[in-house]
Amino acid sequence: MKDKVTPTICRDCGYLEQERNISRCPKCRSVRIISHPELLELDIAHVDCDSFYAAVEKRDNPELLDKPLIVGGRERGVVSTCCYIARMSGVRSAMPIFQAKRLCPNAVFMPPNMAKYVAVSKEIKAKFQALTPLVEPLSIDEAFLDLSGTQLLHKAAPIEVLTQLANDVERDIGVTISIGLSHNKFLAKIASEIDKPRGLALIGKEETRDFLAKQKVTVIYGIGKKFGQRLESDGITHIGQLQEMGLKDLAGRYGEIGARLFYLSQGEDKRKIKSTRGVKSVSNETTFFKDITDFDELSNILLKLSEKVSARLKKSNLAGDTVTLKLKTAGFATRTRSRQLIEPTQLAHVIFEMGMSLLKKEVGMTAFRLLGIGVSGLAAPTSTEDPHDLLDPNVARKAKAERAMDKIREKFGDDALLRGRMMRAKYEKEQRKQDSQKDKSDERH
Repeated sequence: MKDKVTPTICRDCGYLEQERNISRCPKCRSVRIISHPELLELDIAHVDCDSFYAAVEKRDNPELLDKPLIVGGRERGVVSTCCYIARMSGVRSAMPIFQAKRLCPNAVFMPPNMAKYVAVSKEIKAKFQALTPLVEPLSIDEAFLDLSGTQLLHKAAPIEVLTQLANDVERDIGVTISIGLSHNKFLAKIASEIDKPRGLALIGKEETRDFLAKQKVTVIYGIGKKFGQRLESDGITHIGQLQEMGLKDLAGRYGEIGARLFYLSQGEDKRKIKSTRGVKSVSNETTFFKDITDFDELSNILLKLSEKVSARLKKSNLAGDTVTLKLKTAGFATRTRSRQLIEPTQLAHVIFEMGMSLLKKEVGMTAFRLLGIGVSGLAAPTSTEDPHDLLDPNVARKAKAERAMDKIREKFGDDALLRGRMMRAKYEKEQRKQDSQKDKSDERH
Protein backbone atom coordinates (compact mmCIF):
# COMPACT_ATOMS: atom_id res chain seq x y z
CA MET A 1 0.00 0.00 0.00
CA LYS A 2 1.38 3.37 -1.02
CA ASP A 3 2.20 5.75 1.84
CA LYS A 4 0.05 8.83 2.07
CA VAL A 5 1.98 11.87 0.82
CA THR A 6 2.34 14.78 3.24
CA PRO A 7 3.03 18.20 1.62
CA THR A 8 6.53 19.46 2.42
CA ILE A 9 8.25 22.82 1.96
CA CYS A 10 11.92 23.76 2.19
CA ARG A 11 12.47 26.70 4.52
CA ASP A 12 15.73 27.67 2.79
CA CYS A 13 14.73 27.78 -0.88
CA GLY A 14 10.94 27.53 -0.77
CA TYR A 15 10.74 24.31 -2.82
CA LEU A 16 7.30 22.70 -2.43
CA GLU A 17 6.88 18.93 -2.73
CA GLN A 18 3.44 17.34 -2.97
CA GLU A 19 4.12 14.14 -4.93
CA ARG A 20 6.33 12.18 -2.52
CA ASN A 21 7.54 12.13 1.06
CA ILE A 22 11.06 13.53 1.44
CA SER A 23 13.59 14.02 4.25
CA ARG A 24 15.85 16.48 2.41
CA CYS A 25 15.14 19.21 -0.14
CA PRO A 26 15.84 17.78 -3.63
CA LYS A 27 16.59 21.27 -4.93
CA CYS A 28 19.06 22.77 -2.43
CA ARG A 29 19.75 19.65 -0.28
CA SER A 30 18.73 21.48 2.90
CA VAL A 31 17.35 19.49 5.82
CA ARG A 32 15.38 22.54 7.00
CA ILE A 33 12.12 21.21 5.64
CA ILE A 34 8.68 21.14 7.21
CA SER A 35 5.90 18.66 6.48
CA HIS A 36 2.30 18.91 7.60
CA PRO A 37 -1.05 17.49 6.38
CA GLU A 38 -2.60 21.00 6.44
CA LEU A 39 0.49 22.77 5.07
CA LEU A 40 -1.41 24.39 2.18
CA GLU A 41 -4.61 25.20 4.10
CA LEU A 42 -3.62 27.32 7.11
CA ASP A 43 -3.66 31.10 6.65
CA ILE A 44 -3.44 32.97 10.00
CA ALA A 45 0.14 33.85 10.94
CA HIS A 46 1.93 35.38 13.90
CA VAL A 47 5.35 36.78 12.99
CA ASP A 48 7.85 37.63 15.74
CA CYS A 49 11.37 39.00 15.34
CA ASP A 50 14.06 37.02 17.18
CA SER A 51 15.68 39.04 20.01
CA PHE A 52 14.91 42.13 17.95
CA TYR A 53 16.96 44.91 19.60
CA ALA A 54 19.98 42.64 20.07
CA ALA A 55 19.68 41.34 16.50
CA VAL A 56 19.73 44.88 15.10
CA GLU A 57 22.80 45.77 17.18
CA LYS A 58 24.65 42.63 16.08
CA ARG A 59 23.74 43.34 12.48
CA ASP A 60 25.32 46.79 12.77
CA ASN A 61 28.37 45.60 14.69
CA PRO A 62 29.65 42.18 13.49
CA GLU A 63 32.20 42.09 16.34
CA LEU A 64 29.26 41.34 18.65
CA LEU A 65 28.05 38.29 16.69
CA ASP A 66 29.63 35.65 18.95
CA LYS A 67 29.25 37.59 22.20
CA PRO A 68 26.41 37.61 24.74
CA LEU A 69 24.62 40.92 24.23
CA ILE A 70 22.13 42.53 26.60
CA VAL A 71 20.18 45.64 25.64
CA GLY A 72 18.66 47.53 28.54
CA GLY A 73 18.68 50.43 30.96
CA ARG A 74 21.31 51.53 33.39
CA GLU A 75 22.29 49.86 36.69
CA ARG A 76 18.77 50.24 38.15
CA GLY A 77 17.00 49.47 34.87
CA VAL A 78 15.79 46.22 33.34
CA VAL A 79 16.74 44.07 30.36
CA SER A 80 14.85 45.17 27.24
CA THR A 81 16.06 42.14 25.29
CA CYS A 82 19.04 39.85 25.11
CA CYS A 83 20.55 37.60 22.46
CA TYR A 84 20.23 33.83 22.58
CA ILE A 85 23.82 33.44 23.81
CA ALA A 86 22.96 35.52 26.89
CA ARG A 87 19.77 33.50 27.40
CA MET A 88 21.89 30.39 27.82
CA SER A 89 23.10 31.97 31.09
CA GLY A 90 19.54 32.46 32.30
CA VAL A 91 19.11 36.12 31.33
CA ARG A 92 15.55 37.08 30.33
CA SER A 93 13.67 40.18 29.22
CA ALA A 94 12.39 42.42 32.07
CA MET A 95 15.06 41.05 34.42
CA PRO A 96 16.84 43.72 36.54
CA ILE A 97 20.18 44.72 35.03
CA PHE A 98 22.09 43.96 38.24
CA GLN A 99 20.74 40.40 38.17
CA ALA A 100 21.65 39.99 34.48
CA LYS A 101 25.22 41.11 35.26
CA ARG A 102 25.43 38.54 38.00
CA LEU A 103 24.24 35.74 35.69
CA CYS A 104 26.29 36.79 32.67
CA PRO A 105 29.23 38.96 33.82
CA ASN A 106 31.03 38.70 30.46
CA ALA A 107 28.07 40.09 28.48
CA VAL A 108 28.20 43.30 26.48
CA PHE A 109 25.62 45.77 27.84
CA MET A 110 24.15 48.45 25.59
CA PRO A 111 21.48 51.11 26.10
CA PRO A 112 18.54 50.80 23.68
CA ASN A 113 18.50 52.92 20.51
CA MET A 114 14.76 53.20 19.93
CA ALA A 115 14.98 55.46 16.88
CA LYS A 116 17.03 52.82 15.07
CA TYR A 117 14.71 49.98 16.12
CA VAL A 118 11.61 51.87 15.00
CA ALA A 119 13.19 52.48 11.58
CA VAL A 120 13.99 48.77 11.15
CA SER A 121 10.52 47.83 12.35
CA LYS A 122 8.98 50.01 9.62
CA GLU A 123 11.06 48.21 6.99
CA ILE A 124 9.84 44.83 8.20
CA LYS A 125 6.19 45.89 8.44
CA ALA A 126 6.36 47.28 4.91
CA LYS A 127 7.15 43.72 3.80
CA PHE A 128 4.15 42.45 5.77
CA GLN A 129 1.83 44.97 4.14
CA ALA A 130 3.08 44.02 0.68
CA LEU A 131 1.66 40.55 1.33
CA THR A 132 -1.74 41.40 2.81
CA PRO A 133 -3.71 44.48 3.91
CA LEU A 134 -4.72 42.60 7.06
CA VAL A 135 -1.70 43.25 9.28
CA GLU A 136 -2.27 43.76 13.00
CA PRO A 137 0.88 44.96 14.82
CA LEU A 138 1.14 43.88 18.45
CA SER A 139 4.40 45.65 19.24
CA ILE A 140 7.49 47.01 17.54
CA ASP A 141 8.66 43.51 16.59
CA GLU A 142 5.58 41.31 16.12
CA ALA A 143 2.32 41.22 14.19
CA PHE A 144 -0.55 39.03 13.07
CA LEU A 145 -1.10 38.49 9.33
CA ASP A 146 -4.28 37.21 7.71
CA LEU A 147 -3.37 35.62 4.37
CA SER A 148 -6.77 34.15 3.59
CA GLY A 149 -7.88 35.12 0.11
CA THR A 150 -4.36 36.07 -1.05
CA GLN A 151 -3.61 32.86 -3.00
CA LEU A 152 -4.78 34.29 -6.33
CA LEU A 153 -2.82 37.49 -5.79
CA HIS A 154 0.47 35.72 -5.00
CA LYS A 155 -0.24 32.55 -6.98
CA ALA A 156 1.04 30.68 -3.96
CA ALA A 157 -0.24 29.20 -0.71
CA PRO A 158 0.27 31.23 2.52
CA ILE A 159 3.05 28.88 3.66
CA GLU A 160 5.00 29.61 0.47
CA VAL A 161 4.55 33.35 0.91
CA LEU A 162 5.66 33.21 4.53
CA THR A 163 8.73 31.09 3.75
CA GLN A 164 9.77 33.70 1.18
CA LEU A 165 9.07 36.47 3.70
CA ALA A 166 11.40 34.95 6.30
CA ASN A 167 14.19 34.64 3.73
CA ASP A 168 13.63 38.18 2.40
CA VAL A 169 13.73 39.76 5.87
CA GLU A 170 16.92 37.89 6.76
CA ARG A 171 18.60 38.79 3.44
CA ASP A 172 17.41 42.38 2.99
CA ILE A 173 17.16 43.64 6.58
CA GLY A 174 19.63 41.44 8.41
CA VAL A 175 17.47 40.12 11.26
CA THR A 176 15.63 36.84 11.61
CA ILE A 177 11.96 36.14 12.29
CA SER A 178 9.97 33.22 13.65
CA ILE A 179 6.55 32.38 12.23
CA GLY A 180 3.58 30.53 13.66
CA LEU A 181 0.86 29.45 11.22
CA SER A 182 -2.55 28.13 12.22
CA HIS A 183 -6.30 28.66 11.81
CA ASN A 184 -6.72 31.39 14.46
CA LYS A 185 -4.77 34.05 16.34
CA PHE A 186 -4.50 32.20 19.64
CA LEU A 187 -2.85 29.15 18.06
CA ALA A 188 -0.68 31.15 15.63
CA LYS A 189 0.83 33.03 18.59
CA ILE A 190 1.60 29.79 20.40
CA ALA A 191 3.09 28.26 17.24
CA SER A 192 5.53 31.15 16.75
CA GLU A 193 7.22 30.28 20.08
CA ILE A 194 7.72 26.59 19.30
CA ASP A 195 10.85 26.70 17.14
CA LYS A 196 12.69 29.95 17.89
CA PRO A 197 14.96 31.36 16.51
CA ARG A 198 14.41 31.25 12.72
CA GLY A 199 11.36 29.16 13.47
CA LEU A 200 8.42 28.04 11.36
CA ALA A 201 5.78 25.94 13.13
CA LEU A 202 2.20 24.94 12.30
CA ILE A 203 -0.80 23.89 14.36
CA GLY A 204 -3.52 22.36 12.20
CA LYS A 205 -7.24 22.09 12.89
CA GLU A 206 -7.20 18.32 13.24
CA GLU A 207 -4.42 18.30 15.84
CA THR A 208 -5.55 21.35 17.82
CA ARG A 209 -7.20 19.66 20.77
CA ASP A 210 -4.53 16.98 21.22
CA PHE A 211 -1.74 19.54 20.88
CA LEU A 212 -3.25 21.88 23.46
CA ALA A 213 -3.96 19.09 25.93
CA LYS A 214 -0.20 18.62 26.49
CA GLN A 215 0.54 22.32 27.01
CA LYS A 216 0.80 24.07 30.35
CA VAL A 217 -2.03 26.49 31.11
CA THR A 218 0.50 29.34 31.25
CA VAL A 219 0.82 29.34 27.43
CA ILE A 220 -2.63 30.96 27.35
CA TYR A 221 -2.17 34.72 27.15
CA GLY A 222 -3.99 36.59 29.89
CA ILE A 223 -2.99 34.08 32.56
CA GLY A 224 -0.67 36.14 34.72
CA LYS A 225 1.51 34.97 37.56
CA LYS A 226 -1.17 35.26 40.25
CA PHE A 227 -3.93 33.59 38.27
CA GLY A 228 -1.51 30.87 37.19
CA GLN A 229 -0.74 30.23 40.87
CA ARG A 230 -4.45 30.08 41.63
CA LEU A 231 -5.00 27.47 38.91
CA GLU A 232 -2.02 25.48 40.18
CA SER A 233 -3.34 25.58 43.74
CA ASP A 234 -6.60 24.16 42.33
CA GLY A 235 -4.61 21.33 40.76
CA ILE A 236 -4.86 22.66 37.20
CA THR A 237 -1.49 22.77 35.43
CA HIS A 238 -2.23 21.63 31.86
CA ILE A 239 -4.76 22.67 29.24
CA GLY A 240 -5.96 19.07 28.96
CA GLN A 241 -7.45 19.44 32.44
CA LEU A 242 -9.40 22.51 31.31
CA GLN A 243 -10.68 20.54 28.31
CA GLU A 244 -12.18 17.94 30.62
CA MET A 245 -14.02 20.58 32.67
CA GLY A 246 -17.33 21.89 31.42
CA LEU A 247 -18.12 25.48 30.58
CA LYS A 248 -20.46 25.75 33.55
CA ASP A 249 -17.82 24.44 35.96
CA LEU A 250 -15.04 26.75 34.73
CA ALA A 251 -17.27 29.81 34.58
CA GLY A 252 -18.64 29.05 38.04
CA ARG A 253 -15.14 28.82 39.50
CA TYR A 254 -13.38 31.67 37.73
CA GLY A 255 -16.10 33.91 36.30
CA GLU A 256 -15.72 35.46 32.88
CA ILE A 257 -12.11 34.39 32.42
CA GLY A 258 -13.14 30.81 33.25
CA ALA A 259 -15.65 30.81 30.41
CA ARG A 260 -13.03 32.13 28.03
CA LEU A 261 -10.52 29.54 29.22
CA PHE A 262 -13.01 26.86 28.25
CA TYR A 263 -13.24 28.07 24.66
CA LEU A 264 -9.49 28.62 24.31
CA SER A 265 -8.73 25.17 25.73
CA GLN A 266 -10.79 23.76 22.86
CA GLY A 267 -8.76 25.87 20.41
CA GLU A 268 -11.64 28.26 19.66
CA ASP A 269 -10.75 31.91 19.03
CA LYS A 270 -13.16 34.03 16.97
CA ARG A 271 -11.12 37.25 17.00
CA LYS A 272 -10.41 38.67 13.55
CA ILE A 273 -7.15 40.25 12.45
CA LYS A 274 -7.73 43.97 12.13
CA SER A 275 -5.52 46.38 10.26
CA THR A 276 -4.66 49.39 12.42
CA ARG A 277 -4.56 51.76 9.47
CA GLY A 278 -6.91 54.59 10.33
CA VAL A 279 -8.08 52.89 13.52
CA LYS A 280 -8.16 55.18 16.55
CA SER A 281 -8.47 54.56 20.25
CA VAL A 282 -11.05 55.86 22.70
CA SER A 283 -9.53 57.11 25.94
CA ASN A 284 -9.99 59.42 28.90
CA GLU A 285 -7.41 60.79 31.30
CA THR A 286 -7.26 63.27 34.15
CA THR A 287 -4.49 65.29 35.82
CA PHE A 288 -4.76 65.56 39.61
CA PHE A 289 -4.59 68.77 41.64
CA LYS A 290 -2.19 66.96 43.97
CA ASP A 291 -0.11 63.83 43.45
CA ILE A 292 -1.76 60.55 44.53
CA THR A 293 -0.17 57.38 45.89
CA ASP A 294 -3.23 55.71 47.44
CA PHE A 295 -4.43 52.68 45.47
CA ASP A 296 -8.09 53.00 46.47
CA GLU A 297 -8.19 56.64 45.44
CA LEU A 298 -6.61 55.83 42.09
CA SER A 299 -9.05 52.93 41.66
CA ASN A 300 -12.06 55.20 42.13
CA ILE A 301 -10.74 57.60 39.51
CA LEU A 302 -10.02 54.68 37.18
CA LEU A 303 -13.63 53.51 37.49
CA LYS A 304 -14.99 56.94 36.53
CA LEU A 305 -12.68 57.08 33.51
CA SER A 306 -13.66 53.54 32.48
CA GLU A 307 -17.32 54.56 32.62
CA LYS A 308 -16.61 57.51 30.32
CA VAL A 309 -14.64 55.39 27.82
CA SER A 310 -17.39 52.77 27.83
CA ALA A 311 -20.08 55.41 27.21
CA ARG A 312 -18.18 56.78 24.22
CA LEU A 313 -17.67 53.30 22.76
CA LYS A 314 -21.36 52.49 23.13
CA LYS A 315 -22.40 55.80 21.63
CA SER A 316 -20.11 55.19 18.62
CA ASN A 317 -21.17 51.52 18.36
CA LEU A 318 -17.57 50.35 18.75
CA ALA A 319 -15.81 47.63 20.71
CA GLY A 320 -12.07 47.25 21.26
CA ASP A 321 -9.75 44.39 22.10
CA THR A 322 -6.83 46.20 23.77
CA VAL A 323 -6.92 48.13 27.06
CA THR A 324 -4.14 50.64 27.79
CA LEU A 325 -3.42 52.23 31.17
CA LYS A 326 -1.54 55.54 31.20
CA LEU A 327 0.19 56.96 34.27
CA LYS A 328 2.37 60.02 34.76
CA THR A 329 4.56 60.16 37.86
CA ALA A 330 5.21 63.18 40.03
CA GLY A 331 8.53 63.45 38.18
CA PHE A 332 6.67 63.67 34.82
CA ALA A 333 7.75 60.21 33.64
CA THR A 334 5.01 58.56 31.56
CA ARG A 335 4.16 54.88 31.91
CA THR A 336 1.83 53.05 29.52
CA ARG A 337 0.80 49.46 30.03
CA SER A 338 -1.38 47.50 27.59
CA ARG A 339 -3.06 44.13 27.51
CA GLN A 340 -5.05 42.48 24.76
CA LEU A 341 -8.44 41.05 25.68
CA ILE A 342 -9.52 37.59 24.60
CA GLU A 343 -12.67 39.16 23.11
CA PRO A 344 -13.45 42.81 22.20
CA THR A 345 -15.49 44.83 24.68
CA GLN A 346 -17.37 48.07 25.20
CA LEU A 347 -18.45 47.33 28.80
CA ALA A 348 -17.18 49.54 31.62
CA HIS A 349 -16.69 46.71 34.11
CA VAL A 350 -14.44 44.78 31.68
CA ILE A 351 -12.37 47.89 30.91
CA PHE A 352 -12.12 48.72 34.62
CA GLU A 353 -11.16 45.21 35.73
CA MET A 354 -8.41 45.00 33.11
CA GLY A 355 -7.21 48.49 34.03
CA MET A 356 -7.13 47.45 37.69
CA SER A 357 -4.96 44.42 36.93
CA LEU A 358 -2.47 46.75 35.20
CA LEU A 359 -2.67 49.41 37.92
CA LYS A 360 -1.92 46.94 40.73
CA LYS A 361 1.51 46.30 39.25
CA GLU A 362 2.43 50.01 39.19
CA VAL A 363 1.21 51.33 42.55
CA GLY A 364 3.71 51.32 45.39
CA MET A 365 5.81 54.17 46.70
CA THR A 366 5.41 56.19 43.49
CA ALA A 367 3.16 59.26 43.44
CA PHE A 368 1.15 59.91 40.29
CA ARG A 369 -0.08 63.18 38.83
CA LEU A 370 -2.08 61.74 35.90
CA LEU A 371 -4.15 58.64 35.23
CA GLY A 372 -5.78 57.54 31.97
CA ILE A 373 -7.47 54.50 30.45
CA GLY A 374 -8.07 53.74 26.78
CA VAL A 375 -9.37 51.05 24.44
CA SER A 376 -7.96 50.40 20.96
CA GLY A 377 -8.26 47.80 18.23
CA LEU A 378 -11.71 49.16 17.44
CA ALA A 379 -14.40 47.72 15.22
CA ALA A 380 -18.18 47.49 15.10
CA PRO A 381 -19.44 45.00 17.70
CA THR A 382 -20.29 41.50 16.53
CA SER A 383 -22.11 38.66 18.24
CA THR A 384 -18.85 37.58 19.91
CA GLU A 385 -18.32 40.85 21.81
CA ASP A 386 -19.25 40.73 25.50
CA PRO A 387 -21.27 37.49 25.25
CA HIS A 388 -24.32 37.32 27.49
CA ASP A 389 -25.08 33.65 27.04
CA LEU A 390 -22.22 32.20 29.09
CA LEU A 391 -23.26 29.71 31.73
CA ASP A 392 -21.66 31.69 34.53
CA PRO A 393 -24.55 33.75 35.94
CA ASN A 394 -22.16 36.41 37.26
CA VAL A 395 -20.85 37.18 33.79
CA ALA A 396 -24.32 37.54 32.31
CA ARG A 397 -25.56 39.42 35.38
CA LYS A 398 -22.80 42.03 35.19
CA ALA A 399 -23.38 42.64 31.49
CA LYS A 400 -27.16 42.77 31.92
CA ALA A 401 -26.92 45.11 34.92
CA GLU A 402 -24.62 47.48 33.04
CA ARG A 403 -26.95 47.63 30.03
CA ALA A 404 -29.86 48.36 32.39
CA MET A 405 -27.85 51.14 34.08
CA ASP A 406 -27.12 52.62 30.65
CA LYS A 407 -30.83 52.88 29.89
CA ILE A 408 -31.59 54.59 33.20
CA ARG A 409 -28.75 57.06 32.76
CA GLU A 410 -29.85 57.77 29.21
CA LYS A 411 -33.28 58.70 30.52
CA PHE A 412 -32.43 60.48 33.80
CA GLY A 413 -28.80 61.61 33.39
CA ASP A 414 -25.32 60.27 34.19
CA ASP A 415 -25.69 60.75 37.96
CA ALA A 416 -28.98 58.86 38.18
CA LEU A 417 -27.11 55.69 39.20
CA LEU A 418 -23.74 55.22 40.84
CA ARG A 419 -21.81 51.98 41.18
CA GLY A 420 -21.11 50.76 44.70
CA ARG A 421 -17.47 51.88 44.62
CA MET A 422 -18.48 55.34 43.39
CA MET A 423 -21.20 55.64 46.03
CA ARG A 424 -18.72 54.75 48.76
CA ALA A 425 -16.17 57.23 47.40
CA LYS A 426 -18.83 59.95 47.21
CA TYR A 427 -19.96 59.21 50.78
CA GLU A 428 -16.37 59.30 52.08
CA LYS A 429 -15.77 62.61 50.30
CA GLU A 430 -18.92 64.12 51.83
CA GLN A 431 -17.90 62.75 55.23
CA ARG A 432 -14.45 64.35 54.96
CA LYS A 433 -16.08 67.64 53.95
CA GLN A 434 -18.42 67.55 56.93
CA ASP A 435 -15.57 66.64 59.30
CA SER A 436 -13.51 69.54 57.96
CA GLN A 437 -16.40 71.98 58.42
CA LYS A 438 -16.98 70.67 61.95
CA ASP A 439 -13.27 71.13 62.80
CA LYS A 440 -13.39 74.72 61.55
CA SER A 441 -16.55 75.36 63.55
CA ASP A 442 -14.92 73.94 66.69
CA GLU A 443 -11.90 76.18 66.15
CA ARG A 444 -14.13 79.27 65.98
CA HIS A 445 -15.82 78.36 69.23
